[in-house]
Amino acid sequence: MSIDRLGPVDPVAKFNKTQKTQRADTTQRSDSVNFSEESRMQAELYKISEAVRSQPDIRADRVAEVQRKLEDPSYIDDAVLNTVADRIMDVFGL
Repeated sequence: MSIDRLGPVDPVAKFNKTQKTQRADTTQRSDSVNFSEESRMQAELYKISEAVRSQPDIRADRVAEVQRKLEDPSYIDDAVLNTVADRIMDVFGL
């Protein structure tokens, strides 16, 4: 016994058909990011605080300047001593 096809319909042909491919959009879309004004201010404050933290606690240029002045014997006189003494007393509230 043999089984013949019924008409021109091929049951496998529908699986072998390929659809035409469609071209992808060629327009380039770019990404974008928007920051609020508050976030910009926070970023600026962060940069400033990091710059301050990275600075040394002791200013070597000021220390060198004071050392030069103290080595000069004419720098220390009664007026300088009185001014320093007054400022120390003000700091301690005396």
